[in-house]
Amino acid sequence: MKLQRVFFQPLLFPAVFFGKTILIGSFLLILPVSLSNGSSLSWTDALFTAASATCVTGLTVVDTGTTFSLFGKLVILFLIQIGGLGIMSLTSLAMYLLKRRVTLTDRIAVGQNLLHDPRFHLGRFLLRIVSLTLAIELMGAVCLTFVAKGEMHFGSALFHSISAFCNAGFSLYGDSLSRWADNLPVNIIFITLILLGGIGFFVMVETTQWLSEKLFLKGRSPSVCLSWYSTVVLRTSFWLVLGGGIALFIAEYVVQSHNVPWPEALLTSLFQAVSCRTAGFNTVAVDRVTNVTLLLMMALMFIGAAPGSCGGGIKVTTFRVLLGFLRAEFRGSGQAVIGHLAASRETVSRALSLFVLSVLIIIVAIFILSISETGSVPHNEGRGMFLEIAFEVVSAYGTAGISTGLTPKLSMVGKYTIIVLMFLGRLGPLLFVGFLHTFQRRESFSRPESNMLIG
Repeated sequence: MKLQRVFFQPLLFPAVFFGKTILIGSFLLILPVSLSNGSSLSWTDALFTAASATCVTGLTVVDTGTTFSLFGKLVILFLIQIGGLGIMSLTSLAMYLLKRRVTLTDRIAVGQNLLHDPRFHLGRFLLRIVSLTLAIELMGAVCLTFVAKGEMHFGSALFHSISAFCNAGFSLYGDSLSRWADNLPVNIIFITLILLGGIGFFVMVETTQWLSEKLFLKGRSPSVCLSWYSTVVLRTSFWLVLGGGIALFIAEYVVQSHNVPWPEALLTSLFQAVSCRTAGFNTVAVDRVTNVTLLLMMALMFIGAAPGSCGGGIKVTTFRVLLGFLRAEFRGSGQAVIGHLAASRETVSRALSLFVLSVLIIIVAIFILSISETGSVPHNEGRGMFLEIAFEVVSAYGTAGISTGLTPKLSMVGKYTIIVLMFLGRLGPLLFVGFLHTFQRRESFSRPESNMLIG
């Protein structure tokens, strides 16, 4: 009875919602009207594409621009929008309920406890998310149309604007955004859209209100102050972008020589530091970068974006809590201090659990793909495949959507493994926290403790 109550509680609503959306999308994509003349698509590839779009990942087994007709591209765009808005709405609502200390089993879906806050109106709450999202995407499309100077018509600009804000990484061009690698305005617009979609609804609204009052109050103290959570998200994201950009620049353009002007090299490094954290666009050929660059990109993809955003990964707040925990351990402190506050023991415990679970999922997926893709290949003939497989797995779980070119070559088992990974990476952290809440029971006693020799 307990298991039945848990598994049929609102905790599973996001999984059911996204699962049905993926199935409907795959049925639509396999229709002849969705395919361009002369193109064909298997059920597996249609399911893969629908899952990648709905989970806003961006991994593709076929070329989006040439395989699908206008109707097919609209289906993909709709799936991306549903996936981005769906996860942002669900996680934002969960965060709202968490702040209001609502019953644990009702934190992900809408329940009676929403009425405990008379100021809360679900319709206005969701409408605010949708209207803000659509306004940003439309503004991004207009800006892209203007700065691309005829190379990107409005329809294409709108597709890429939605894909960028939702951190989906789908592109209508076979080389992603490589043709604009040296175009500063185009890069800045994409970076802005990706960052806005990756910081989360609450941080975006709170930061906008704070900046507006800072700019227009003319010296008076603003009534809105950035919360500790927003400050942690913004600072951690800033240092990940800056540090990641510098590290990628050194690994790719200092360690080896390129005939690339240094301004373009810096811009490319900055763009990849932003994009590979879950957006999936690239302005360089990923299969030609150094192994060190691939490892750095894997680390950024694993961390991902912020909670309540369109991005995936273990989230920047989890990463920051883990850093605070390690710092506390090295200093012998009992608290993981982040800024002017300390993370609770419950938060640290969840961060550690989510990190360990994510690592285990990635290890299992690498093991499965190593068998399905290179199981019959001797090591001396499959050199480099392990790194490509590991990169593909982290990209799928982090819903980053960047690939070295392995995705279209995957076997049937490999494709379905990646589909499961994208689904887990999109909904895993949200469901994981929910299930922890449901199953956790505080014990009213403690057992005797003893030291054990380790290390």
